[in-house]
Amino acid sequence: IFSIGVSGLAAAQAGLLTTGHNISNANTVGYHRQSIQQSAVAPISSSSGFLGQGVLVNTVVRAYSQFLDTQLAQAQSQASYYTAYHAQLAQIDNTVADANTGVSPALQDFFSALQNVATNPASLPSRQSLLSTGAALAARFNTLATNFNDLRSGVNGQITSTVAEINSYSEQIADLNGRIMAVQINPSQPPNDLLDARDALVSQLNQLVGTTVITQTDGSINVVIGNGQNLVVGRQAMSLTAVPGLDDPRRTDVGYVANGNTVLLNQGSLQGGSLGGLLAFRSNELDAAQNAIGRVALGIAQTFNAQHSLGQDLNGALGGNFFSVSAPVVIGRSTNSGTAVVTASIANTAALTTSDYRLSYAG
Repeated sequence: IFSIGVSGLAAAQAGLLTTGHNISNANTVGYHRQSIQQSAVAPISSSSGFLGQGVLVNTVVRAYSQFLDTQLAQAQSQASYYTAYHAQLAQIDNTVADANTGVSPALQDFFSALQNVATNPASLPSRQSLLSTGAALAARFNTLATNFNDLRSGVNGQITSTVAEINSYSEQIADLNGRIMAVQINPSQPPNDLLDARDALVSQLNQLVGTTVITQTDGSINVVIGNGQNLVVGRQAMSLTAVPGLDDPRRTDVGYVANGNTVLLNQGSLQGGSLGGLLAFRSNELDAAQNAIGRVALGIAQTFNAQHSLGQDLNGALGGNFFSVSAPVVIGRSTNSGTAVVTASIANTAALTTSDYRLSYAG
């Protein structure tokens, strides 16, 4: 009877300790509520039947659903993706569509000044106004180009910092894997607090880049990104690195370090998280928007220059180029071993698209 009473007190004490632990960690990020699992002690057979021997606390479990946590992680990853995407997209909108600093007001002023010159060609003030508004229009396009380059540099910087955060989380997850494997000798006795800490890190990692988590029989997890690249395997953490792009060193790409070698990852494979949002924004929006602004500037300049060259000044001399147009930039791939110098020019702006162009030689 004394033994049965002691077992009941021990079970109650375990329940109180667990409840107090739950209350203390009510605001702990990633914490899952814990509860004890108890069962009756095996009874003793007697002439009067089986006599109970009290209660036994089997283990402490957490209120955890792998399905729900996986769904939450995927939702957080997508939310971070769209948040990063929208934040960068808003900067393009503010740059291009601003009522005061956008390109539209400068174009309206330029064509208004042009109309005044067409109405009164001999007016020196009107001609001087056209020169001034033309210079202002060129300056506005140059300012937009600078803003786009600054935005691109900002995206590169965010990619670099995000990669560093991913490496930090992967190292912490690998460390927790080792600690869990060391203490979880019996799978039925899980180290709940360590598991919660690891799950919280995985959740934060998912907000940076979409991952797939594979649970192992020894209690550890493997974390996979992209097209199957292992980021964490047991106690070992792989690393990512931010490197200049092979086609354009002004673009920061993401590389996977394996056996001392760096392999560039396909940007399309890094789905989800803020890193995926940054890469998708740069490929889908920033490149196209910057090239579109360049095409508008080039189209106006070449078309106006062609018409301006057909006219005459007040002294009867034929006109020349009104706007100065830079030649297209040609960047050699960093892996090229040849010494050839390639240049480019644009003959027909109407055929120009908003894509970058690649010249390749297969021979």
